[in-house]
Amino acid sequence: MVQQQTILNVADNSGAKKLMVIRVLGGSKKRFGRIGDIVVASVKEAIPGGNVKKGDVVKGCYSKNKKRN
Repeated sequence: MVQQQTILNVADNSGAKKLMVIRVLGGSKKRFGRIGDIVVASVKEAIPGGNVKKGDVVKGCYSKNKKRN
C-alpha cells in the first residue's frame, strides 16, 4: 500500500528514479493506494538527459509491491 509522502522507486524509461506520492486518485477520501491504482507524484531524483526533470509532477500506475515478513 502507498499513501501521501511515500517515496517510490520507478520502473520505466521516463528518466525518473524516485517519486514522492502527492495523491492517490479515485475518490476524495481515498487514503491508501493498492496495486493498479493511479497516483499523482513529484519527481525527486532523475537521470541526466531523461524526459522528466526533478520537480516535475507526473501521473503513474502503482504496479509492484514488496511482500513484508
